[in-house]
Amino acid sequence: MTAPARRAPGHRESLPWACGGRARQCCGTRRGIVRPPLPAGGTAGDSGPARRARGGALSCRRSTHGDIATVEGLHSREHPNAARAAGDRGLAEEIRRLSAWASNLLVREQPDEVQRLVHLGEALRQAHQDLDGEQLRELSAQQHQVTFALARQAGQLTARAGQPISDDTRQEVQDTLHAVLADPDAAQQWAKGRLTKPLSAAAGFPTLSRQPAPTTPVRRTEPAGEVADGKAASARHREQQERLEQARRQAADAEQHLRDREAELAAAEEKLSRAEEEQQQAEQRVDDLSRQLKDAESAKQRAREAARTARDHTRAADRAAREARRRADDTAAHARHVAEQVQNPS
Repeated sequence: MTAPARRAPGHRESLPWACGGRARQCCGTRRGIVRPPLPAGGTAGDSGPARRARGGALSCRRSTHGDIATVEGLHSREHPNAARAAGDRGLAEEIRRLSAWASNLLVREQPDEVQRLVHLGEALRQAHQDLDGEQLRELSAQQHQVTFALARQAGQLTARAGQPISDDTRQEVQDTLHAVLADPDAAQQWAKGRLTKPLSAAAGFPTLSRQPAPTTPVRRTEPAGEVADGKAASARHREQQERLEQARRQAADAEQHLRDREAELAAAEEKLSRAEEEQQQAEQRVDDLSRQLKDAESAKQRAREAARTARDHTRAADRAAREARRRADDTAAHARHVAEQVQNPS
């Protein structure tokens, strides 16, 4: 298997769904990265073999988050299969926990990628359930790119945390990511960032082949004793190039699809912002009109009371006027009577 080309420090893997600067850059001092502590009595220059030679014991320290922070006495180039072959199952288990720690570190440092990988897994499982061959082939090609790129990011993160991992351990991280795509329960468990061992894909789900990223041509090793002629080798090369071009087109289509959806999201968010602003203005207008209505109701009540008082005063004045008119008539009649008596004395 051809080893993937090294990236410059600080390089971020470009995923089929990533675009622009939305995904966060990695940094060795970011939260969640725990640099491996030294063993008791050790020095900065102690190597893995030196620690094993001094104590012979293998220990595993945990971070405050509960995941594996470092594996003391373990060199990152060792692999569980080799440890099992040597009969050291305890060592193999600790190596597996190292890959689990790398997976947890990836979850903490790349939270945006978590949901995207979960969504890809949902689409893959649905295509597998529907027996949609065309969509399954397209998504399967994308999953190779995505899981390889994320596993490489995990390796970069662990290196910055002071605990580089081997290609085999990174492959176990990639196997965990494939399990996330295959099993919703595994996806939920992985997204919590608390794994203590790598995950395995469910039986019956299309498995990932152990190969480098689709952007790197794969060198095939012929079975022993079989010599391929030039025509067969040329056909294989064309097939690889066609698969590579197809994977690149699918990645470009996925990125374009993401950009389109993000543009739609931005337009929807802007529309929502305007609608919320208009709603706020309308609510303010309703409040103002409610206050005006309340003031008008108060003015109406005051006017009604003033009219009632004015009517009472009018009725009283009318009674007083009628009484005054009656008295005036009586006084005038009395005056005429007196005048008649003066003019005609008896």
